[in-house]
Order: sequence, then structure tokens, then C-alpha cells
Amino acid sequence: MNSVCSLPAPKGRPREFDVDEALGKALLVFWRNGYEAASMAELTGAMGITKPSLYAAFGNKEALFHKALDLYEREKLAYMTSALEAPTARGVAERLLTGALQMQMSTCDPKGCLGVISAATCGAEAEPIKAEVVKRRASSEAALIRRFEQAQAAGELPEGMTPSALMRFLYAILQGIALQGGSGATCAELSELVATSMLVWPTK
Repeated sequence: MNSVCSLPAPKGRPREFDVDEALGKALLVFWRNGYEAASMAELTGAMGITKPSLYAAFGNKEALFHKALDLYEREKLAYMTSALEAPTARGVAERLLTGALQMQMSTCDPKGCLGVISAATCGAEAEPIKAEVVKRRASSEAALIRRFEQAQAAGELPEGMTPSALMRFLYAILQGIALQGGSGATCAELSELVATSMLVWPTK
């Protein structure tokens, strides 16, 4: 259910706005620009609220980004959770690559990866943002390693291949899809990348 926040407007009359809708618009700004390049003016303009209203409802810019990142993971990266439930390591990879492809081909959202964009463009002042993105990525990587450890126990991995190495290989492809999608690669080009990746996928 959408939540509505009532805050005082400049002239004393209540200002009402949909918090969930405003957060969704903030997510798009962060996704397009990265954390540091997303100005408060652009954020409040896209959200349709004043700066005091933003502070009252979400806290500061950093707190707003954390909430936007939560929304991004919950809605845009939901396919990553379901991928771990695939019966084989190959199935996990196929679901992840297909999900990444579909997200890049969406006509409703910006291209690229919010985490990659924000972490790569963070300067010293935004180091806590980079640290948060890295922490969340590490959690996802650990979950994938655990899944590939199960696959290894089932005899799916080639001799000499470790679950952590397989995870890094898959993440390199996923990040490549995001970077190429953000750089203007077409649906056909990214689909070819996914198909080729599955042709060379090393597990059963």
C-alpha cells in the first residue's frame, strides 16, 4: 500500500505527497546519474517536493540513496533471488543473465547498474556510499558462492574450478551486460552476449 506523507508547506498549509512514488522517482535520478552527480535540485524536482520535505520524509541525501537502493534491490533485482533456486549451476547462470538482459532492455528504466554507476563515480566525500554498495555486492556474491558450493558437491563444476572463481566469472559477465547496456548496446547485441556466455558456460 502506498504511504502518504503530510508535511507543512511554506505557507502553512499541509503538503501531501506519495512517499513511495517520490522514492521511485529519486531512484531513477540516482540510477541515471550516480550518487554524487544527482543534485538535490534534480532530486527534489523529479520527486515534486521541496528540500525541507525531502529532509523531513527521508533524512539527508545519503539516507535517501539507501532507501532508493533498497527499492532497486527489491524490485529491479528480484530475479537474482529466484535465480539461486535453479536446480543447477548452469540454470542459475541462465536465470541471472536473462534477468540482467531483460532489465537492460526495459524501456521504462535507465540503463546500466545503479551499484556499479554509484560506486565507480564516488569520490572521497562519498566513500560511505561506495562502502555500502560494496557491502551489498559482497552479500550477493557470498550467496552465489554458497549456491555454487552446492553445485560443486553435486559434481557439476569441472575439476580445479572453485565456487568463488565461478562466481567472479559470472559477475564479470553481468557487469559487462550492465556497462554495455549503459553504453548503448542494442537488444540484439546483448542477447548475443548472453547466448555466447551460455555456450561457453563451464558447468553441466
